[in-house]
Amino acid sequence: MSALQDLIVVELTSEFWSGVGAALLADFGATVVRIEALGAAARECAGGWDAEAELAQRNKRSVSVDLGSEAGRDVVRELVAGAQVFVTDWPLANLTEIGLDYTHLCKHRPDLIYARGSGFGPLGPDRDLPAIDELAAARTGMMPILPQPGQPPVYAGAGQMYTAVMLALGVSIALHHWRETGEGQEVDVSLLAGNMYGASLDLQAFLAMGGERFLRPVSRLDAGNPMSGVLYPSADGRWVCLTMPDTDRWWPGLAKLVDLAVDDPRFATHDKRCGENRLLMMQVLEEKFRAKSAEHWKRVLTEQGLSADVIEAFDFPAADPQVLTNRYIVELERPGVGKVKSLGFPVFMSETPARLDRGAPALGQHTAQILHDLLGYSEDRIRELRASGAIG
Repeated sequence: MSALQDLIVVELTSEFWSGVGAALLADFGATVVRIEALGAAARECAGGWDAEAELAQRNKRSVSVDLGSEAGRDVVRELVAGAQVFVTDWPLANLTEIGLDYTHLCKHRPDLIYARGSGFGPLGPDRDLPAIDELAAARTGMMPILPQPGQPPVYAGAGQMYTAVMLALGVSIALHHWRETGEGQEVDVSLLAGNMYGASLDLQAFLAMGGERFLRPVSRLDAGNPMSGVLYPSADGRWVCLTMPDTDRWWPGLAKLVDLAVDDPRFATHDKRCGENRLLMMQVLEEKFRAKSAEHWKRVLTEQGLSADVIEAFDFPAADPQVLTNRYIVELERPGVGKVKSLGFPVFMSETPARLDRGAPALGQHTAQILHDLLGYSEDRIRELRASGAIG
C-alpha cells in the first residue's frame, strides 16, 4: 500500500529543487503528471543516463504540451480539474498570462491545492524576484560565517533541498485540511524561507541574543570548548571532529586515547580545559591528532565509544552499508547502462514505504496514456491534438 496512492498531482516546474518536492509525493504513491513544454530540449546525460532527472523526475509521468496554444492550455486545465494538487515554480506573471494562476485554475477546480515554489515568498515588494537559490542564500546571513576568517563567503547549496522538502510538507498539510473540510488553498514555499530554516540554529540564536559574534566567521581556534565541534587535522590531511560538550564525562576516555594523563594538571578540570588552558589544550590535541592517520583515529574512537568521527567525502556515503540498508541510496538497473546508484528516500515509513516504480520519463512519454486514462480522450481526439501541434 502507498500512502498517497489516490492523489493526482499536476506539475509545471522548471527548477531541480521544486521537481524534487513533487518527486517526494510520487515516491509515496501519488500520480504526478509532469507538464513539459512541447519541443523542450532533450535532457543532458552523463554516462548514458540523466542523473539529475533520475532524482527530480522519478516515478512521474510526462505529458508534452504546447503551452503557447489555447488547445494545449486547455489540456492542462482539464488535467488540473481532475487533480487535487497543482505544483509549479513559474513566475506569477507568466502563470497569469497563460491562465494557469490560482484564480484561473480554481474556476476549473474550486477545491484545488495550488502549491508554488517561489524565490522570496508570495507577499512583499520582492515577490516577483526570480527563484534562484544563490540569491536567496545571499540574504540569509549564513554565507559570511561558514568559512574561516579571511576567506570569501561560502554558498552551501543546501537551502534548495530544505525548500523541496517543505514543498512536499506544505502539500501534505493542505491535503489533510482538504480531506477534513473539502477546502483547497494556496501553498507557497520560498527559497528564502528554506535557506533561513537551513540556518535555524544560528539565526534563532541571533534573534534571541543579537550581538556581533553571530555576524562574523569564527575561527576553529576560537571555539569555547576544545572537545566540542572542533576539527583537528590527521597525519594524512583528513579531519577529526570531536563532539564532547560534557568534558568531565568524556575527558578520561579521550586522554587515554591520545596518551595524556587523566590528572594532567593543565587539563584536570572542565574550567581548565575550557577556560585558562583552552588554547593550550587545542595545541596539544592538534599535535596528537597530526601524529596518526584518520583511519587510525576512526578505528580507535569507535572502539572506545567516544563521540567523534572523521570528516568524510562523498565516496563514504556512496558505499556505506548503513546508508544502503536504510535506502538512503538505492541501486537501479537501467537499460543499456546497467546498475547505477541514486539518492533514495529520506523518510522511513513502516507500513507505507516509499518505492521506486519507474525512472525519470522521456519527454512526453506518457502524453497519450494520460490523456486517455485521466481525461477519457479517444484515440481520434489525441491524434487531432497531436496533428494540430497542441501536444507531443
